[in-house]
Amino acid sequence: MSNTNQPQVLAIIPARGGSKGIELKNLRRIHGKSLLGRAIESAQAAASVSDVVVSTDHPGIKAEALSYGARVVDRPAEIAGDTATSESVLVHVLEREPALPQATVFIQCTSPFIDPTDLDAAVNRVLRGELDVSFAAVADHGFHWSLDSAGLAQAVGHDKSVRPRRQDREPRFRETGAFYAMDSAGFLAANHRFFGRVAIQEVPAEHGIDIDTEADLLLASLQEEQHPDPVLVDAVVTDFDGVHTPDTAYVDQFGTETVRVSRSDGMGVSRLRAAGVKFLILSKETNPVVAARAAKLKVEVAHGIENKAEYLARWLADESINPARVAYVGNDVNDLGAMALVGWPVAVADAQPRVAQAARLNLSRNGGHGAVREVAELVLAARSDAEAAAKSFPSFTH
Repeated sequence: MSNTNQPQVLAIIPARGGSKGIELKNLRRIHGKSLLGRAIESAQAAASVSDVVVSTDHPGIKAEALSYGARVVDRPAEIAGDTATSESVLVHVLEREPALPQATVFIQCTSPFIDPTDLDAAVNRVLRGELDVSFAAVADHGFHWSLDSAGLAQAVGHDKSVRPRRQDREPRFRETGAFYAMDSAGFLAANHRFFGRVAIQEVPAEHGIDIDTEADLLLASLQEEQHPDPVLVDAVVTDFDGVHTPDTAYVDQFGTETVRVSRSDGMGVSRLRAAGVKFLILSKETNPVVAARAAKLKVEVAHGIENKAEYLARWLADESINPARVAYVGNDVNDLGAMALVGWPVAVADAQPRVAQAARLNLSRNGGHGAVREVAELVLAARSDAEAAAKSFPSFTH
């Protein structure tokens, strides 16, 4: 964010608790971060933005916003319903600011991929006085159609008898809803986000996704992070079935179950232990095979656990481990509670869709096929890089 000598630019993120399509949508996770958290981080990373405010009526959203370092304005009920306009929320926040910022950026959580560089480009054109409004949009070279009163197709913006090549067609632009940079005084006078001189800030097509449905969340979760963070953790916690195994079991005529595990995973766990990384297997299964595998790996195990989140929270407290420096590897919906507690929620490649959405890291290997080894190598590589950096830039004491 900018320093105090630059023009003041306030980013406002409306995030109410009600959502008809997806319950508490603003708290749903993509790559392990909530939609709200992603929006806040994008705003904070923009050099032009001075401050970030979240307007909400929900205590859970308020807590999430504060955890990311944003300020919060409590939204009254009269502008928290389905019929309230976004403009009314922006006005409510601006009227409570001690001083009117030169520019206001309206950011929506439903756009999970906002490049701070695009934000800065839009804001700076407003600050320079070139524009009153600049908003995010993606180029669209498609042929557009609508239906007439008889339900028949009619061409929109083109002659249906002429079919020029894509490169010969002028693009149309689709508003993404991700962000709107506006002159603050002009906005308050117009009471609308589009006024005066309006221009498009074109953003990449892959940043144009808008989250309205569960399918949108799944699609967003499949987009890879451009710059994955190093997996710097002090402990790795894993589910058993579906992580150490392919989520299948062999059952004989006596009802005895056996499972298949990966020797590569075993080597990964051994390397983690040697590096001083704590390791816990946390499983709902009561089958003694879980304990037997843990004994073979020489790691701690808790099985037959119905509430994994409750057990994990207690274990982290007892071990005095910072949850932010813990990886939890899961594959199914009963792992979601535990994944939400840690800084590194991880999903195996064949995890359930909701688990993949909640993960900060999605592995390339399936459960039982080297997923645990993949996590181990990522953790070890991050620790090695951190140690090398510490040796290159030693701290000095005075």
